[in-house]
Amino acid sequence: MNAPALDALSRPPHILIVDDDDRIRTLLKRYLANGGARVSAAAEAQSARKLMAAFDFDLLILDVMMPQEDGFSLAESVRRTSSVPIILLTARGMPEDRIKGLALGADDYVPKPFEPEELALRINAILRRAAQRIAEPPESVRFGPFTFNASRGELLRETAPVRLTESEATMLRVLAARGGDPITREELAKRAKAGLERSVDVLVTRLRRKIEVDPRAPVYLQTVRGIGYRLAID
Repeated sequence: MNAPALDALSRPPHILIVDDDDRIRTLLKRYLANGGARVSAAAEAQSARKLMAAFDFDLLILDVMMPQEDGFSLAESVRRTSSVPIILLTARGMPEDRIKGLALGADDYVPKPFEPEELALRINAILRRAAQRIAEPPESVRFGPFTFNASRGELLRETAPVRLTESEATMLRVLAARGGDPITREELAKRAKAGLERSVDVLVTRLRRKIEVDPRAPVYLQTVRGIGYRLAID
């Protein structure tokens, strides 16, 4: 059976499958790749963490019942630093398990056994919603005494305008669109069209000089160790 085209993004999505069942990992990896996705796989949470540290994924598929660290725990830890979409897979279909998974921040919950085609359609729907959130940042955000109007690229401190370059305004748009969640330096460079990752650091330094009382101890444009940056919006 051919997989539905995973075309919700303008590029092939990179999906991570974490499941201790070799058969399911192999089946899903082949099926989703057939639909146009890039697919990585891990048999347990520790290997998954190493992959997540090395790559930016567009969606995670996590098995709940895994040895050592289960999918609930992994999903909860991912949600502390990332808004990447998560689908939980489980052989346990109890309502309380579904509620727990969704409460931890999962985007969907699929009981086993499942039809791969249905899972692919769910993936496309989730990726489409995620892409829309990124493409349409909020009209304006507040952080401390500042208000940033994303559509106009205007930053006000109370009522006084703060002059931004086009590059600085673009970076603030990308950060604002994440709703306070962290974004990696690699993704920030790509979405803000900043070129190399070191160019991101230069832009961050320039922005901090304009919005922070002490740029060496930033309150609003924060560094997230091991990940990148976040804008601490109100």
